[in-house]
Amino acid sequence: MYHYRITAGDAAVVAEFKRKPVGHHSQALQRVLNVLRSNPAYGRYVVLCTKPGREWAIAELQGRGVAPKIERRRYARIGDAEWEVFKRRWQRATGTTLTD
Repeated sequence: MYHYRITAGDAAVVAEFKRKPVGHHSQALQRVLNVLRSNPAYGRYVVLCTKPGREWAIAELQGRGVAPKIERRRYARIGDAEWEVFKRRWQRATGTTLTD
């Protein structure tokens, strides 16, 4: 588990993630992503591919051996689904809501 905490200064990486949600990230953004991804699996939001290369959904993990809750909304671009998951994880970690 990471002992780093997200601070107000980390808000600068949000725009970087929105521009490029998939691929290589700066060291500052990667550090924030490591924190956001280090939460326990139960209740964690993830991106789920529903149709390879063309459709994605968001799912909430329910624990080992239990099927995830898959949301009805579908995304035609993986980046849009990744951005939505980022916003939800950010809110849980910081208590602040990101807007589009």
